[in-house]
Formats: sequence, structure tokens, C-alpha cells
Amino acid sequence: MATEHKLYWSVGIFSALIFVGSLLVPGKPVEKTDLPWHIEHPAAGATRIFGLTLGQATTNEAEQRFREGAKSSLFKSPEGKLVAEMFFEQVTMAGLKSRIVVSIAVPEAELQGMYERGLRMSGTGSGKKITLATDDVARVRTLPISGLTYMPSVRLEEEVVSKRFGQPAQRIREKKSGAIHWLYPQHGLDITLGNDEKPVLQYVPPKDFDRLLQPLLLNGEALS
Repeated sequence: MATEHKLYWSVGIFSALIFVGSLLVPGKPVEKTDLPWHIEHPAAGATRIFGLTLGQATTNEAEQRFREGAKSSLFKSPEGKLVAEMFFEQVTMAGLKSRIVVSIAVPEAELQGMYERGLRMSGTGSGKKITLATDDVARVRTLPISGLTYMPSVRLEEEVVSKRFGQPAQRIREKKSGAIHWLYPQHGLDITLGNDEKPVLQYVPPKDFDRLLQPLLLNGEALS
């Protein structure tokens, strides 16, 4: 058991070194589109990350890009808001394993019908999770990705983040958790750091950045 434990941590440390090395060493031979700081803007108000243009690319395209199947779900918040998502449990890019969640731009008029046709429902820490009917899963796969959340399997120091992403336009600390959000509105990017947790990177088109910012302004405090 001790040997297995050491092996587990050795693999984890090795993966972290590969990723941090790719962060710090210019010219490392990896595909640029595999890197979370390689953010493109193909048009005003648009974002392309990991080779996927938000607002245009679909889940089917994301599956081809990540070489991984996605699982669909519909979530209902305590306030009654419905959101469709596709979850990639394990994606490997630039030598690093991560989890990725993409939000789907389902027309409001269709969301309630998907909810009513749901096959089963379960509670989560932040609302309810609904399993979609087969036809609705197929429909969701054809609709554009409105946002992407990237969760790498290693922790990142602030120094590494600032080196690759630059200084944020603003930082906001959540009052409840103490987590700090580094905000880059020009990229539609929110990076969550702190509390010894692994980072969470949320990408949306810059024109939609307010949907990330407003909840933070309501539940956080700005840092200098």
C-alpha cells in the first residue's frame, strides 16, 4: 500500500512538473491550441479556446477535439434557472489531465420542455440535476457552446498564472469561500485561485463577461 501511495504522488508530481514546465519554458514543443492561455479572438466580442470558437462550435466538435465522449445534463438552480451542460470527465492536453464542462446555448423556449421530458432527477449541492431524454441529448449536441470551464489536475501558483495570463484587470474575493477570482474581461476569462484548491478557468465570449462578473460583485469584495 505504501508503494502504491508513493507511486500515486510521483505520477501527480511528474504531471505537475510537465505542465508547469510548459508554462515557464518558452518554445516547448506542444500544440498552441492545447494551452489554456492561448486565447484567440477571431472576431470582435468572440473567443476561441482550445481551437473551439465559443458561440459557434458544438459538443460534437468538442468531442472530436478532445478525443473524449461527453455526458449531458440539465441543471436547475434553487432560483429556477435551467442550464444545459456537457461534461468531459478526462481530457489530456499538453501532457496534463483535466476535466472540462461546456455550457450549451439552448433557446429559453426549449429548456422547459427538456426539463419536463427529463428521465430522472437528483439533488446536488447547488440545485437539481436532470437526466435528458435521448432526443434532447441529440438536440443539445447540435447547439453552440456558450461557455467552457477548464479544471486542470494540478495547482498553480499566482506567479505562474501572472506570467502566462498577465495581470488581471480586477481581482475579487468571494466572501463565503475566500477564493480569489482573477478577471480578464478582454478575454472573457475568470480564473479562480486560492484555499489550496486546484484552479478553475471559465471562458465566455467577452461580450458575455457580465454573466461571470455580476454574481461576483454581489457576493464578493474587490481587491486592490
